[in-house]
Amino acid sequence: MSTLREAKIGSTVTVKRLNGEGAVRRRIMDMGITKGVVISVRKVAPLGDPIEITVRGYELSLRKADAEMIETV
Repeated sequence: MSTLREAKIGSTVTVKRLNGEGAVRRRIMDMGITKGVVISVRKVAPLGDPIEITVRGYELSLRKADAEMIETV
């Protein structure tokens, strides 16, 4: 199992599954991150938090903890 947190800069991944429950899962889905969507990793901050990604044509920053809940292929 690989997560979005483990994806390298410049890589493109597809969301396989969202982990987490309740409000956290809903917040991730509200950002447009759902099963099957393609995500490109643009940048990672020097200390690794946050991660900047492109999803559905817009840029988004995620915390490492949130990125760890997103399983990718």
